[in-house]
Amino acid sequence: METFSNEVLKRTHNCGQLRHEDCGQRVRMCGWVRSYRDHGGVLFVDLRDREGVTQIVFDLPADPNNQQEVARYELAQSLRNEWVISVAGVVRPRGGDRENPKLPTGRIEVLGDDLVVLNRSDPVPFEPDEFTEVSEDIRLKYRFIDIRRPSMTRALRLRHEICRIMRAMLDEQGFVEVETPFLTKSTPEGARDFLVPARLQQGCFYALPQSPQLFKQILMVGGLDRYYQIVRCFRDEDLRADRQPEFTQLDVEMSFVCEDDVMAATNKVLRAVCKLAGKDFPDELPVMTYAEAMRRFGSDKPDLRFSMELIDIADLAGQCDFGVFKSALASGGTVKCICVPGGGEMPRSQTDALAEWAKDFGAKGLAVTKVIEGGKLETGIAKFLAPVAQKLIERCKASAGDLLCFGADMSAVVHRVLGELRCKLARERGMIPAGVFKWLWVVDFPLVEWNEPEKRWDSLHHPFTSPKHEDIGLLDANPGEVRSRAYDIVCNGTELGGGSIRIHNLDMQKRVFGLLGITAEQAHVKFDFLLNALRFGAPPHGGIALGVDRIVMMMVGGQSLREVIAFPKTQRGQCPLTGAPSEVDDKQLAELDLKVLVQPKPHQG
Repeated sequence: METFSNEVLKRTHNCGQLRHEDCGQRVRMCGWVRSYRDHGGVLFVDLRDREGVTQIVFDLPADPNNQQEVARYELAQSLRNEWVISVAGVVRPRGGDRENPKLPTGRIEVLGDDLVVLNRSDPVPFEPDEFTEVSEDIRLKYRFIDIRRPSMTRALRLRHEICRIMRAMLDEQGFVEVETPFLTKSTPEGARDFLVPARLQQGCFYALPQSPQLFKQILMVGGLDRYYQIVRCFRDEDLRADRQPEFTQLDVEMSFVCEDDVMAATNKVLRAVCKLAGKDFPDELPVMTYAEAMRRFGSDKPDLRFSMELIDIADLAGQCDFGVFKSALASGGTVKCICVPGGGEMPRSQTDALAEWAKDFGAKGLAVTKVIEGGKLETGIAKFLAPVAQKLIERCKASAGDLLCFGADMSAVVHRVLGELRCKLARERGMIPAGVFKWLWVVDFPLVEWNEPEKRWDSLHHPFTSPKHEDIGLLDANPGEVRSRAYDIVCNGTELGGGSIRIHNLDMQKRVFGLLGITAEQAHVKFDFLLNALRFGAPPHGGIALGVDRIVMMMVGGQSLREVIAFPKTQRGQCPLTGAPSEVDDKQLAELDLKVLVQPKPHQG
């Protein structure tokens, strides 16, 4: 084991800092050996830290009897990738064709005259290089190696900067950051809670918060006026690329506001984030109602980077002798289509595969036809569409070589299938322009949606969302037509945040609970602390929660949240690095008066 003085840790520069104007300076740097090259008498070492890479040169000693120089050279020869070293020397120009224009430090190198090995490394399971191909499971298991990759380092640093600018912009607008509890009461808001047994109250459980929703509303009742928090939230739900069991959100709440006030405050934050990341953010964001978004794009988070909108052809479909169309219309459904530019080139096997794919989203299939020269249709259901072919082509603004894809079912199914289909085909056919950001607000969501299996109304957002004033009269007669004062911020087909104006009146909150089938007794058990707060002068208030992980992922152009979270979970909710979740010993269980009835399964992946 080597020993070294504290002086070798006194860095003068990081590994990405030196430039040509620093030539002649004596410097000291610390970092990891990225690569090592022996050119016969000259050793080149690329030294890496979080800031970049600097080339270090060790020359063969001019005097073979100089034991100190010989020992230093031999030590340099022994270096291996990912060893941690401290190097001192003089900065000099590389000169000529030895310069590397791809590196900010590519015009200089350091002639090393002092070398200390701070720590050795076993052979790493993969090289922390941008282009190293390695499975995600291995990357997550050896996350301490993976974090050394420049892209991971950049993502985590950008995440820090984004959180910093978020705080700065909200501080500037008079908000106060307040921490809310992590150990709280179980008040299910759609997803399953993570439960924590309470040792001092055996048989009782805390829940980790799905969001600080109720606490931030209570802060408004307390007169705080403007609150924010960058907070961890927890939801025990099935995972995918854009979900984690624990995630981070920017949580905001404001008193004495309307929808446009919350949206304006949010725009200021996002504009600053985009400026930081070098992305465009418009002066004015378009605002689209939920009804319009569903009608045109089949989604409440429409991707506006390409067209291919849904086209209502129910009137034309009614003139066709096609059983699928007739059945859908007779059942109170609709018929819509999308026009895929150049899609007529797809072979039959590909369109058949699309029909099978559509079944995963609730469709019975997918009808298609191709547009050919002369304003005619060919293949698929062309023969059924002959009476309206010309009108159909005109309405769809279709050209020869295009493909028309039809959905015929209840509106919800048609919107879901065609909404997903337009995005799928746009990705596969290269219709999405790179580097383009299309933002919008989606507003006027339905307050509730019908849960057919359970024969009841569910909140579309959460039960604390206020209905629009003009729709309150419909709460009893036609709840499905009641619009809420909710709003989502959407970019490139991804919801980055959502919020609403809240119910601040006790009677209205009880009324909405009743609509949702929450009895007075159930409301007392779950939400009594909120209802009690509403009795004591709750101001009109509203807020929003922005997904920090999603925003960072979008700013770095990532495809998964795991690319921007230091220590994420897999899609099975496991941490390959630590082995969590794990079994606990019998003593711990006994202290909590708990017993495991199911034998834990071994980790997979």
